[in-house]
Amino acid sequence: MPLVHVAAGSNIEPETNLKRALDELRRRFADLSVSPAYRNPAFGFEGDDFINLVVMFNTTEPLESVLKELRDVETLCGRPRNAAKWAARAMDLDILLYGACVVDRPDVRLPRADLVRKAYMLRPAADLSPDLRHPTLDLTLQQLWQAFDKTGLRMDRVRL
Repeated sequence: MPLVHVAAGSNIEPETNLKRALDELRRRFADLSVSPAYRNPAFGFEGDDFINLVVMFNTTEPLESVLKELRDVETLCGRPRNAAKWAARAMDLDILLYGACVVDRPDVRLPRADLVRKAYMLRPAADLSPDLRHPTLDLTLQQLWQAFDKTGLRMDRVRL
Protein backbone atom coordinates (compact mmCIF):
# COMPACT_ATOMS: atom_id res chain seq x y z
CA MET A 1 0.00 0.00 0.00
CA PRO A 2 1.77 3.18 -1.16
CA LEU A 3 2.33 6.05 1.24
CA VAL A 4 1.31 9.15 -0.72
CA HIS A 5 2.55 12.71 -0.06
CA VAL A 6 0.57 15.56 -1.63
CA ALA A 7 1.43 19.27 -1.58
CA ALA A 8 -1.58 21.54 -1.05
CA GLY A 9 -1.52 25.29 -1.59
CA SER A 10 -3.84 28.23 -2.10
CA ASN A 11 -3.64 32.01 -2.33
CA ILE A 12 -7.33 32.69 -2.96
CA GLU A 13 -9.15 32.59 0.37
CA PRO A 14 -6.45 30.11 1.43
CA GLU A 15 -7.75 29.33 4.92
CA THR A 16 -11.23 28.54 3.62
CA ASN A 17 -10.04 26.58 0.59
CA LEU A 18 -7.42 24.57 2.45
CA LYS A 19 -9.93 23.61 5.15
CA ARG A 20 -12.41 22.57 2.46
CA ALA A 21 -9.73 20.53 0.66
CA LEU A 22 -8.57 18.86 3.90
CA ASP A 23 -12.15 17.91 4.80
CA GLU A 24 -12.66 16.43 1.36
CA LEU A 25 -9.30 14.60 1.38
CA ARG A 26 -10.14 13.13 4.80
CA ARG A 27 -13.44 11.88 3.37
CA ARG A 28 -11.73 10.28 0.37
CA PHE A 29 -8.55 8.96 2.00
CA ALA A 30 -8.62 7.51 5.51
CA ASP A 31 -5.99 8.32 8.13
CA LEU A 32 -4.87 11.60 6.58
CA SER A 33 -1.84 13.19 8.27
CA VAL A 34 -1.30 16.92 7.82
CA SER A 35 1.93 18.92 8.15
CA PRO A 36 2.16 22.38 9.64
CA ALA A 37 1.02 25.10 7.24
CA TYR A 38 3.30 27.91 6.02
CA ARG A 39 2.61 31.30 4.48
CA ASN A 40 5.04 32.27 1.74
CA PRO A 41 5.21 34.68 -1.20
CA ALA A 42 3.75 33.70 -4.55
CA PHE A 43 6.32 31.94 -6.75
CA GLY A 44 6.62 32.65 -10.47
CA PHE A 45 4.20 35.59 -10.51
CA GLU A 46 3.15 38.65 -8.50
CA GLY A 47 0.23 37.88 -6.24
CA ASP A 48 -1.07 37.34 -2.73
CA ASP A 49 0.86 35.06 -0.40
CA PHE A 50 0.16 31.33 -0.52
CA ILE A 51 -0.48 29.02 2.37
CA ASN A 52 1.08 25.62 1.73
CA LEU A 53 1.15 22.30 3.54
CA VAL A 54 1.63 18.61 2.80
CA VAL A 55 -0.77 15.75 3.46
CA MET A 56 0.11 12.09 3.72
CA PHE A 57 -2.04 8.96 3.47
CA ASN A 58 -1.86 5.28 2.59
CA THR A 59 -3.97 4.09 -0.29
CA THR A 60 -4.83 0.97 -2.23
CA GLU A 61 -5.90 3.13 -5.18
CA PRO A 62 -3.73 3.18 -8.30
CA LEU A 63 -1.89 6.40 -9.15
CA GLU A 64 -4.38 7.36 -11.87
CA SER A 65 -7.29 7.15 -9.41
CA VAL A 66 -5.46 9.28 -6.85
CA LEU A 67 -4.70 11.89 -9.53
CA LYS A 68 -8.38 12.00 -10.52
CA GLU A 69 -9.47 12.38 -6.89
CA LEU A 70 -7.05 15.28 -6.43
CA ARG A 71 -8.31 17.02 -9.59
CA ASP A 72 -11.88 16.57 -8.33
CA VAL A 73 -10.96 18.20 -5.00
CA GLU A 74 -9.27 21.10 -6.81
CA THR A 75 -12.44 21.63 -8.85
CA LEU A 76 -14.60 21.44 -5.72
CA CYS A 77 -12.46 24.23 -4.24
CA GLY A 78 -13.01 26.46 -7.27
CA ARG A 79 -10.00 25.79 -9.48
CA PRO A 80 -10.88 25.88 -13.18
CA ARG A 81 -9.24 23.10 -15.21
CA ASN A 82 -7.91 25.63 -17.74
CA ALA A 83 -6.12 27.80 -15.12
CA ALA A 84 -2.81 29.36 -16.16
CA LYS A 85 0.28 27.65 -14.74
CA TRP A 86 1.75 30.66 -12.90
CA ALA A 87 -1.33 32.35 -11.49
CA ALA A 88 -3.41 32.71 -8.35
CA ARG A 89 -4.89 29.43 -7.18
CA ALA A 90 -7.97 28.57 -5.17
CA MET A 91 -6.39 25.11 -4.75
CA ASP A 92 -3.32 23.33 -6.05
CA LEU A 93 -2.79 19.65 -5.19
CA ASP A 94 0.39 17.99 -6.44
CA ILE A 95 1.54 14.44 -5.74
CA LEU A 96 5.11 14.63 -4.46
CA LEU A 97 5.65 10.95 -3.68
CA TYR A 98 3.62 7.82 -4.35
CA GLY A 99 5.47 5.33 -2.22
CA ALA A 100 8.88 4.67 -3.75
CA CYS A 101 7.50 4.78 -7.30
CA VAL A 102 9.56 6.43 -9.99
CA VAL A 103 7.38 7.57 -12.91
CA ASP A 104 8.39 9.66 -15.92
CA ARG A 105 5.37 10.34 -18.14
CA PRO A 106 4.13 13.53 -19.77
CA ASP A 107 1.20 13.75 -17.32
CA VAL A 108 3.11 12.91 -14.11
CA ARG A 109 6.69 12.63 -12.88
CA LEU A 110 7.47 11.01 -9.56
CA PRO A 111 9.09 11.76 -7.31
CA ARG A 112 8.10 15.32 -8.16
CA ALA A 113 11.27 17.28 -8.96
CA ASP A 114 9.89 20.40 -7.24
CA LEU A 115 9.95 18.55 -3.92
CA VAL A 116 13.67 19.24 -3.58
CA ARG A 117 13.58 22.62 -5.38
CA LYS A 118 10.72 24.41 -3.62
CA ALA A 119 10.90 25.13 0.12
CA TYR A 120 7.10 25.33 0.31
CA MET A 121 6.99 21.64 -0.64
CA LEU A 122 10.12 20.31 1.06
CA ARG A 123 9.77 21.96 4.48
CA PRO A 124 6.25 20.68 5.26
CA ALA A 125 7.11 17.26 3.80
CA ALA A 126 10.18 17.09 6.05
CA ASP A 127 8.06 18.18 9.02
CA LEU A 128 5.62 15.37 8.30
CA SER A 129 8.07 12.58 7.36
CA PRO A 130 11.59 13.58 8.42
CA ASP A 131 13.01 10.04 8.21
CA LEU A 132 11.44 9.13 4.87
CA ARG A 133 14.07 8.47 2.21
CA HIS A 134 13.71 10.14 -1.17
CA PRO A 135 13.31 7.30 -3.72
CA THR A 136 16.08 8.44 -6.08
CA LEU A 137 18.38 10.63 -3.96
CA ASP A 138 18.63 8.16 -1.04
CA LEU A 139 18.61 10.97 1.52
CA THR A 140 15.93 11.57 4.12
CA LEU A 141 13.56 14.47 3.71
CA GLN A 142 15.09 16.00 6.85
CA GLN A 143 18.59 15.74 5.33
CA LEU A 144 17.34 17.36 2.14
CA TRP A 145 15.72 20.19 4.13
CA GLN A 146 18.87 20.73 6.21
CA ALA A 147 20.93 21.03 3.00
CA PHE A 148 18.39 23.33 1.31
CA ASP A 149 19.65 26.86 0.54
CA LYS A 150 17.48 29.03 2.79
CA THR A 151 19.03 32.35 1.74
CA GLY A 152 16.29 34.99 1.60
CA LEU A 153 13.62 32.42 2.38
CA ARG A 154 10.40 33.66 3.98
CA MET A 155 8.09 30.98 5.33
CA ASP A 156 5.91 31.82 8.30
CA ARG A 157 4.12 29.03 10.12
CA VAL A 158 0.37 29.66 10.33
CA ARG A 159 -2.62 28.07 11.98
CA LEU A 160 -5.52 26.92 9.86
